[in-house]
Amino acid sequence: MTMILQDINIGTNLQKLRKAQSLTQEQVCAQMAILGRPMSRSTYSQIEIGKRNIFASDLITLKKIFKTSYDELFKGLIPINKYENENKE
Repeated sequence: MTMILQDINIGTNLQKLRKAQSLTQEQVCAQMAILGRPMSRSTYSQIEIGKRNIFASDLITLKKIFKTSYDELFKGLIPINKYENENKE
């Protein structure tokens, strides 16, 4: 399985989308399990706060649960320029 490494925190957007639909973390995890991607509330919480990476399959499932687009999932996130620090040295 492919994991998406969080170099920027997508969890903030996940949390906003979840709260906009008045869902608890437990409810999101229950829906994920129904869709074949079981996840503990603890794991989901760590994703929301940016302490855990997310599987691409879980991201696809969350897109379905939140009835949103990938644009909304990644809204406001700016890619980190990995060469930026190298040029300053």
